[in-house]
Amino acid sequence: MSRIGEITSFADGVTSHVDTGLVSVYLNRSVRLDVVLPKEYAGSDESFPVLYLNDGQDLERLRMITVLNSLYHQKAIQPFILVAIHCGDRIQEYGVAAKADYLHRGAKAGLYADFVVHELLPYVRKQYRVSTDPEQSVFAGFSLGGLSAFDLVWHRPELFRKAGVFSGSFWWRQRGLNDGYSDDSDRIMHAQVRKTEPPVGSAFWFQTGTLDETDDRDHDGIIDSIADTLDLIAEVERRGFRWGRDVQYVEVKDGRHDPETWGQVMPQFLTWAFARTLARLPLNPLKGTS
Repeated sequence: MSRIGEITSFADGVTSHVDTGLVSVYLNRSVRLDVVLPKEYAGSDESFPVLYLNDGQDLERLRMITVLNSLYHQKAIQPFILVAIHCGDRIQEYGVAAKADYLHRGAKAGLYADFVVHELLPYVRKQYRVSTDPEQSVFAGFSLGGLSAFDLVWHRPELFRKAGVFSGSFWWRQRGLNDGYSDDSDRIMHAQVRKTEPPVGSAFWFQTGTLDETDDRDHDGIIDSIADTLDLIAEVERRGFRWGRDVQYVEVKDGRHDPETWGQVMPQFLTWAFARTLARLPLNPLKGTS
């Protein structure tokens, strides 16, 4: 049963619920959800598109309610339901489901994927009128949560068709830098994209910031966060996805690895994911946004 607390209604009609009714067997913990409903929800019997968001505890720092109210006021996006999933042991639960990294981080990523598929989705679909159409189901996240979101969307196109990845941890590797590491063979998500069946009809939105980090392991003048993301995009394109149609990339000048930067570009992501017309926007794959 859903347990709702801290119901907050905002001036434009958006309503935020704290839902503590989901207890996960896979994760062995209660999972808090912050559920944000559009104003149209109360007066309708229709189902709504849905965004599942990792690291849901950061909604305030992302200024998500302000962003949503602004976009709804501009009629820039269609109404959707936001399900923000608070993290637990994010170093272990987020990652690539098929393989932990070389320090055994992400060892519970497979369990997290099972939680999403077998517990989260059935619970949310029972409690809220979210669409079950994968074309209207989006998963997004930040850093390790972004890696997790991409992994889920890549492998489960029958459930989700769009992924949003903010400063994704695509450096996730199976070998240490001093243990014979190679970009070509040791980045885990890149290898997954190469060797697994590509999803049909999926689309991916990526973001990095030029100040995400300072590491540059190959000394080419491009920080690893950007290089790893661009290399992952190249792998995705090699599997048949088209830049500008299926793949979008935003690089934020002076953008940092923090919710404030991610909140800054959140309107671009949401407009891409929930455009008022269901056709994908022909956005310019921008480099150098402010």
